[in-house]
Amino acid sequence: MTASSAAAIVEAVRLLARRGLNQGASGNVSVRSEAGLLITPSGVGAEALTTEQLVPMGLDGAWSGRWKPSSEWRFHRDIYAARPEAQAVVHCHSPAATALAVLGRPLPAFHYMVAIAGGADVRCAPYATFGSQELSDAALAALEGRRACLLGHHGMIAIGRDLAQALDVAVEVEYLADLYLRLLPLGEPPVLPAAEMEVVLEKFKGYGTNAQSS
Repeated sequence: MTASSAAAIVEAVRLLARRGLNQGASGNVSVRSEAGLLITPSGVGAEALTTEQLVPMGLDGAWSGRWKPSSEWRFHRDIYAARPEAQAVVHCHSPAATALAVLGRPLPAFHYMVAIAGGADVRCAPYATFGSQELSDAALAALEGRRACLLGHHGMIAIGRDLAQALDVAVEVEYLADLYLRLLPLGEPPVLPAAEMEVVLEKFKGYGTNAQSS
């Protein structure tokens, strides 16, 4: 794992705190490495976090160093094992997304930007105890075909082809969740037709890349 990748994780954790997506020592961030993954430690807040505290782990769950890995290392490990395209995982307890997760409500296609998460909705996984294999299994199911999911009574996960994309997805899902919650007192928001979301998802295949359009 390069020093630049480690520094990027620390900056990502601090960005999540600055944007209000995490508080205190909540949430966790990882990136894929040649040996498995590099993940934030357990119980260290954003301002105190240093690159030396990040924890190298193998996909077998073995870890090294002075610091213990985040208690949520299982779903990070399992995402990398199941999703070869995932190079980074961001988990946060952002207020709006967590509020929806407490209600067990998915985020429907009320706005076309829901497509940033890879599908026509953002699913909500059922509740399971934090750090458990049951939670990891539920998260993987909710993430199937998606780059984000909500975790019942817990928070949100976002994944990406790199850390920048995972952060972008997390920030956008939080914005959309906040907007959705603002609309709910006025009634259930109308959703875009499935056919339109298919069009949008096709357009999003090149979203955030420098590829030339044909």
